[in-house]
Amino acid sequence: MGKKIIVSLFMAVGITCVCEGQTPKRVFRPKKIDSTKNTKLRDLLKLPPTKPVDTLSTPEVVAGLKQALSIGVNNGTGKLGMLDGFFGNAMIKVLLPPEAQKLETTLRSLGFNKMVDDAILSMNRAAEDAAKTAAPLFLDAVSRITIEDAFGILLGADTAATGYLRSRTLQPLTAAFRPIVETSLGKVNATKNWTALATLYNKVARQRVNPDLAGFVTERATAGIFYQLGQEEKEIRKNPLARVTSLLQKVFTPR
Repeated sequence: MGKKIIVSLFMAVGITCVCEGQTPKRVFRPKKIDSTKNTKLRDLLKLPPTKPVDTLSTPEVVAGLKQALSIGVNNGTGKLGMLDGFFGNAMIKVLLPPEAQKLETTLRSLGFNKMVDDAILSMNRAAEDAAKTAAPLFLDAVSRITIEDAFGILLGADTAATGYLRSRTLQPLTAAFRPIVETSLGKVNATKNWTALATLYNKVARQRVNPDLAGFVTERATAGIFYQLGQEEKEIRKNPLARVTSLLQKVFTPR
C-alpha cells in the first residue's frame, strides 16, 4: 500500500507539470526497491517486518506448519480435556451467562450457593467432555493446508495458524460439541433445572435470561479451545524449547 501511495504522488507531480505547460525533458520513473531488504524504508512506509524464508524449501514450510499445528492441537485439546481443564483455568472457565448475573446474585443472597456452584461446575465439566473430541476435526483441517496457506501462516501474526483453524473448523466444531455438551449437562439434570429456573425468573423478574444452557456452554467451549490453541501457537513461535523437533527449529527459528 505504501509503494502505491508513493507512485501515485510522483504521477500527480508529472500531471501538474503538463497542465502548467512545462514539458519535462524526461519522465521520472521510480526505481523499484526491495522493501524487505531496506528496514528504514519499511519503517517509513509502516510495513510489517518480514521473515526471510529463502533458506527454506516449500515442502519444509508446509511440513513444518503441519507439524506445529498437530503438536499444538494435541497439547491444547489434551489439556482442556483433562479434569479441571476448563474449571481450573481462570482465562476460559465457563461462568453463568452475563444476563444471568442478577439471577446468580439473587440465588446466592437466598442461600443457594451450592446450587449456583454446582451449575458452574457442571458447565465446565461439559466443556471438558467436549474438548476431548476436538482433535480429529482440527487434524483434518491441518491435513488440508495448502502451500499458500502455509506461507501465509508462517509470515503471519502470532496466532495466524489458530485463525486458519478457526476459519476451517468453527461450524463443524460447534455442531459436534452441542450433543456432547447436552449429554454431559443432562447427567446432572443441569439443562432441565436451568431451563425451569430461567423460565420462572424471566416471568417473575421480567428479565431475558437465555434458557438455552447447552448453546451457551457450547459457544464458551469452542471459544476456550481456540484461546488455548492460540497460546500453544505463541509458545512454539517464541520459545525455542517448545520447538521439540529439528523441523520446527528450522522453520520457526528467526534468520
